[in-house]
Amino acid sequence: MAHSRGREDDDLFKRRCKWVNGPLIVGAGPSGLAVAACLREHGVPFVVVERADCVASLWQRRTYDRLKLHLPKQFCQLPKCPFPGDFPQYPTRRQFVEYLERYARRFGIAPRFNESVERARYDETCGMWRVRASAGEEYMCQWLVVATGENAERALPEIVGMAEFAGDVAHAADYTSGEGYAGKEVLVVGCGNSGMEVCLDLCHHGAHPTMVVRDSVHVLPREILGKSTFEISVSLSKWLPLWVVDKILVASARAILGDVEKHGLKRPLMGPLELKNREGKTPVLDTGALRKIKSREIKVVPGIKRFLRGGVELVDGTVIGVDAVVMATGYRSNVASWLKGSEFFSKDGFPKQPFPNGWKGKCGLYAVGFTRRGLSGASLDAVKIAEDIARIWRKETKQAKHIIACHRRCNSQI
Repeated sequence: MAHSRGREDDDLFKRRCKWVNGPLIVGAGPSGLAVAACLREHGVPFVVVERADCVASLWQRRTYDRLKLHLPKQFCQLPKCPFPGDFPQYPTRRQFVEYLERYARRFGIAPRFNESVERARYDETCGMWRVRASAGEEYMCQWLVVATGENAERALPEIVGMAEFAGDVAHAADYTSGEGYAGKEVLVVGCGNSGMEVCLDLCHHGAHPTMVVRDSVHVLPREILGKSTFEISVSLSKWLPLWVVDKILVASARAILGDVEKHGLKRPLMGPLELKNREGKTPVLDTGALRKIKSREIKVVPGIKRFLRGGVELVDGTVIGVDAVVMATGYRSNVASWLKGSEFFSKDGFPKQPFPNGWKGKCGLYAVGFTRRGLSGASLDAVKIAEDIARIWRKETKQAKHIIACHRRCNSQI
């Protein structure tokens, strides 16, 4: 262990070491931008590092063309800046990216792009976070804000025989549209919002999608009586117990959508809101895929047992021919791969403390974008984090000592 720390110290002197005058924010997605904007309003300096070459790389580089926000814009706006009034209720992918780019410009947020964090560890010797980046920098900071979020890396299940499959296999992150799939039998693995929308898009481009539904899933109408289902659930939750709201939502879904179980979409026993809070599983808000499922334009099949060269064998023994596969299997956090020595995060890369207490750790460590409550949850945590850091910033009497102690080991200050 001592030998390992010795190598770290040697590496520190080989790299360009920079003292961050304020917090270091890792990630320039919506969560990182929200924290930066709130810090700017408090007059606290910061540095944002981002592994991609743009803000909101998930939205710019890893989403399909037809994507729209699933929730009304008022639940997706970041702190201090609402969406433009001329934006529709459900902004498009391009409109959301435009909003985020404007947001960064408005608050003077200039991330250091193409800098991927390789390792971060709290150094008790100097009372600072040491953050090693791929660009050859070693950052030293008093506060570290983890804003890499829930969707940092593709989640790909291991399925027997996948290497033998002769067709194309792509993750939903690499899927832009169904244009290249016209006339093909396409297997979409996953029945969440992305899986449903990929299937719908494939239909619009003349492909023949089959959706793998391995688990139970809640499908809800996006709107009930012309009002957002999400907005209704938020309003009801202020006055009624969660289980009562769940019963209302499920009853409304059955009345509007009919019996979805006869089409292969088995509902979970746990209600949609309770399931979301406990396990982070988001209900599907239908935008047209269910009608295609009912007409059999989108086929629904159970889980995959194994891949074959020209298709798949399902768990019920059925064999179907497949030309291509889209893995709509979601994403995962990557915090565990680079944040070392902290007990704040669990092995799956999420804070151990559930919402609303998972935003602050020890020794100046913060987390934003891990609430499993979308952009509204991230915004709430961003405001708390900025207020907490600003309070310490204003009252910090030992800051000069930290700067002097670490400045001897650092080449420059930013």
